[in-house]
Amino acid sequence: MHHPPLRVLIVEDEALLAMDIEAIVEDCGHEVVGEASSLTTVRSLVGLAPPDVAFVDIQLAEGSNGLDVAAFIKAHWKETAVVFVTANPKKVPDDFAGAHGIVPKPFSRAGLMAAMRYIEEGLCDPPPSTQPPRSFVASPIVRQRWEAPAE
Repeated sequence: MHHPPLRVLIVEDEALLAMDIEAIVEDCGHEVVGEASSLTTVRSLVGLAPPDVAFVDIQLAEGSNGLDVAAFIKAHWKETAVVFVTANPKKVPDDFAGAHGIVPKPFSRAGLMAAMRYIEEGLCDPPPSTQPPRSFVASPIVRQRWEAPAE
């Protein structure tokens, strides 16, 4: 189980978008522990203490992609919740490649904040007590775990 503030890794090759995500994550009370623009950059962070959440774009610099980054993260930081942030959710496989969910682009500040709060509830005090926001599409496994009625 995780505890706030969550440690967040941002994997995004558009610098302005990465800065926006960082500001929103920090405004939600969490800590950005790293930023990367490609799989090569993520590999260089391997000595980092495991992030709780990784926001990962699908199309990245140096011809790398978010699916490879997600696989790398899962292999090195098993407890890290991967959340894809993408303008093309159809590129994410049906099983979400092991990710917790998707935040579709373009997103609004309020939308990403709502998704961050929902993810925080799901990781720190599962299942979330709030309804999933429209700005977050949970993977089938996470949906089953987090949206199951309390017994």
